[in-house]
Amino acid sequence: MSDPMRVRATEKDGIVDVKILMKHDMESGQRKDAAGKVVPAWFINVLNVKAQGKDVFNAQFGPAVSKDPFLNFKYKGSKGDKIVVSWVDTKDDKRTDEATAS
Repeated sequence: MSDPMRVRATEKDGIVDVKILMKHDMESGQRKDAAGKVVPAWFINVLNVKAQGKDVFNAQFGPAVSKDPFLNFKYKGSKGDKIVVSWVDTKDDKRTDEATAS
C-alpha cells in the first residue's frame, strides 16, 4: 500500500477549501530504466472525494499527471464535514484517507 495522502480542509464563510497531496510515482509508460527497457505505465486513474457521504469531486487522471500530484478545490460546506478521499490506480491498488474540515 502507498504512503498516506495529506488532506487539509478549512472552512471560511460556508466554503470548504480542500488540499490533497497524493504520494504516487505516476509512471507515464514512456520513460526508460537504466537498462533501456520501458518502465510500464502506472498511475492514479480514478479519484473520488466525498464530504458527509456525498460526492463533491470526481476525476479521471491520465499518464500526463506528475509524480505526487497536488489537488486543490472548493465546495459549499461547513466546519466538521468529514472528507473521504479515495483513488484507484492502473494496477488496481487503492488508497483511502480522511480529514475533517476545520
